[in-house]
Amino acid sequence: MGGYFGIASKRDCMTDVFFGIDYHSHLGTKRGGLASYDPKIGLQRKIHSIENSPFRTKFENVFSEMCGTSAIGCISDTFPQPLLLRSKLGSYAICVTGVINNMDDLIESYLQVTGAHFDAMTGGKVNGVELFAALMDHKNTFAEGIRYAQELIDGTASVLILREDGAIIAARDKYGRLPVQIGKNADGYAVSFESFAYMKLGYEHVRELGPGEIVMITPDAVISLAGPGEKKRICSFLWSYYGYPTSTYEGVNVEAMRYRNGEILAKSDMESHNADNVDYVGGVPDSGTPHAIGYSNKSHKPFARAFIKYTPTWSRSFMPSNQTDRNKIAKMKQIPVHDLITDKELLFVDDSIVRGTQLRETVEFLYENGAKAVHMRSACPPIMYGCKFLNFSRATSDMELIARRVIMELEGEEGFDHIKEYSDGKTERGRALRDAICRKFNFASLEFQTLQGIVEAIGLDKSELCTYCWDGEE
Repeated sequence: MGGYFGIASKRDCMTDVFFGIDYHSHLGTKRGGLASYDPKIGLQRKIHSIENSPFRTKFENVFSEMCGTSAIGCISDTFPQPLLLRSKLGSYAICVTGVINNMDDLIESYLQVTGAHFDAMTGGKVNGVELFAALMDHKNTFAEGIRYAQELIDGTASVLILREDGAIIAARDKYGRLPVQIGKNADGYAVSFESFAYMKLGYEHVRELGPGEIVMITPDAVISLAGPGEKKRICSFLWSYYGYPTSTYEGVNVEAMRYRNGEILAKSDMESHNADNVDYVGGVPDSGTPHAIGYSNKSHKPFARAFIKYTPTWSRSFMPSNQTDRNKIAKMKQIPVHDLITDKELLFVDDSIVRGTQLRETVEFLYENGAKAVHMRSACPPIMYGCKFLNFSRATSDMELIARRVIMELEGEEGFDHIKEYSDGKTERGRALRDAICRKFNFASLEFQTLQGIVEAIGLDKSELCTYCWDGEE
């Protein structure tokens, strides 16, 4: 994933931009970057790796190194950015968040047609941000170029551009899978993935851009360059997993949605009398916790934290490139509360079950510490398709997904013709999927949220939501 933040102001904005970008650190772990514009100096830029240290420690000296009345920045899980470029559109800094699935084809076509070249990274790879800029620069204006590039791209691209005059161009991706939000204070405007980032800095929320909408932001105004499209497919996982609890998208708060989601899960269990003998309900930290609170509130089963994540010194569990190392770090962070585990029947809610590798470690850890039984609930439906729009699941193949692997074991490739049945826990195939995962992970029981349930919890019409990873619908 990745996040972005920018400000166009009448005064120096570096402090606000520093904190605004830092508030997006939950969205990525690889690189942080910042570009600014100062009337005397012009455009400036800094990029640092944040794989082993958070954004704020790598950029703590930025106030003595950079200045500006306008700035943009990002947390990136992909390419180094922002890039500082010069073309017929002028000099500008650019951030792009999303996924370009057809990069190789677009690069080859561009090289053949233009005879130009790209700056190659290690292994000959091309920075996707530079590719987007090269496509954009085919046209005579930023708005025309952004639309042109977004049409050519198979995937998703939301864009922030800082021009050489200090104006910011902000563009939401074509189908609005990611948010772009606007805030205002007395000195100017902020643009952000997360609205709480600028609200915490004293900006009032103004509005969200529509799908494919493009605006120019100055200290005095937000000027429309291209209106929104009609088709919206905002990512449902913003609410169930990677959105921050204080975040609000399309008017729906993340934490409140997760409570509702847990309540719907509990209602289903109560109707079917699943897990009636549970002693405690808990969440798989951290994003599973609010779902579990909602479940506990509805079921009247006491909420408890049977284990605590030790986070002051341990790095994030998904950061190491090696899966074994990720599992090891995840397990080392889990500190048990024996009084809440020993001889207890526990029910845990996780935000999702993707590969299941870390979840297996968690369940083994609970049994090793004396749990009588461990029931598992997923706050979303079985993930059947790797995300091709945002890459949040980090799956390079659909067969990395635990649901797909189990279907293959149960029925072979023919089973993929019956994914809808496997997703539904009330069908014979759906029960077989759940029972097989229970045997693999030693769950006392397993249930998934239904697609209807998660749509109800979000509260938007399904036609506005991207549910591709669950049902394959684009």
